[in-house]
Amino acid sequence: MDHSTEAQSSNQAGDVIRMDRGDEWQNGQNRLLAILGQLLSIQVTDVKSALDQVCDLITPVLGADKVDVFLYIPETDTLVTAGASNTALARQEHDMGMDRLPMVNGGRTVEVFQTGHSYSTGHADRDAGVLLGVRTGLHVQSMMLVRFGANGDRRGVLQALSKTGDRFSPDDLVFVEAVAHWIGMITHQAEMVEKISRDAVEEARRASAEEVVTVLAHDLGNYLTPLNARIDFMRARAKREGHTANIKDANEAKGALDRLRALIEDLLDVARVGQNIFTLSLQPVDLVSIVKQTAAVMGTRDADILLELPEELLIQADPSRIRQALENLLANATKHSPKLLPVHVLLRTETRDGGEWAVISVHDEGPGIPAALLPKLFTRFGSGPGSTGLGLGLYLAKSIATAHGGTLTVDTAVGKGSTFRLSLPML
Repeated sequence: MDHSTEAQSSNQAGDVIRMDRGDEWQNGQNRLLAILGQLLSIQVTDVKSALDQVCDLITPVLGADKVDVFLYIPETDTLVTAGASNTALARQEHDMGMDRLPMVNGGRTVEVFQTGHSYSTGHADRDAGVLLGVRTGLHVQSMMLVRFGANGDRRGVLQALSKTGDRFSPDDLVFVEAVAHWIGMITHQAEMVEKISRDAVEEARRASAEEVVTVLAHDLGNYLTPLNARIDFMRARAKREGHTANIKDANEAKGALDRLRALIEDLLDVARVGQNIFTLSLQPVDLVSIVKQTAAVMGTRDADILLELPEELLIQADPSRIRQALENLLANATKHSPKLLPVHVLLRTETRDGGEWAVISVHDEGPGIPAALLPKLFTRFGSGPGSTGLGLGLYLAKSIATAHGGTLTVDTAVGKGSTFRLSLPML
């Protein structure tokens, strides 16, 4: 009887133990779900603040000493901490330089990023695949690593570390994998928010600059006519009186005024393009004649322009606009060509998609265009470092090509020069 009661008590106690473990498991699940709910409520404004919040939220839930998010930076082929929990171990990691992991150095974090296979261990100190700095510098014993992606691309690794052995359970790894999936989504979202903000700021800056420049161009234009008349009067008087030096000075002043007038017209054309009031006056034109005339004007003592042209090539185009585009291309080429090396201009026809195209190629022997400058080469005010211009010439040349239903492209290599190709349909 006594034995039976004891057995029953034992069973009841066992039932109680099992029930307590079930409650503990259920409480753990509820806690994880609550944390996931908090994650979903994070307001995504920028990548770093969002990822910092994620790491701070899940660090205590996992009982970790540190949680951080590494993002892959293709330019340096490195995993870099983009978000981290505010803990002593995270600060130590930063001080040791372990917040930047070059791919060439290997390690489990790099391996997980490359393979996509999650990693979990309670004995990192015994794993030779874990970087020595993590094992002996940070004294980590338990770690979980999960890769995440964004917009179809692998983007980084979510990492949880603890100095205590066997800290993390299989359920913790499942939870971290769920969080990593969500991190991939918010990373993409945050990057899009940042890009939209940058684009908006840039567009506002550009619009303000264009408004100021346009108003200034209009005001300057008002002074050109009387100034031009005054220079003509001075030149005529110098000719009557036989003052050769004054005639030379008046001619140089006239040339400077013409360049100023061309710049002002370019500025006004930029405004017209932006306001969709850039117009063309189409008529049959001989491109050969336009190229010859423009090259004769744009050639310099330091840079000859060598032409390779057919006898005649007729298209429907606005001759003044084609001349304007070609002037900008030749000005760009002669400016970047080494002294005494010629600029080559080739005019030929091509067949594309069953149609005939006229292609004007302008090649210089200059230093080439840096890769970093190419994305904004044809944008408004897109001049590169060291440029003395406003960055309007190539933008207008491309706008003129587009208005004609054509294209303006460039082939370039650093140290090997550049070739701009103005392609126009032969309608």
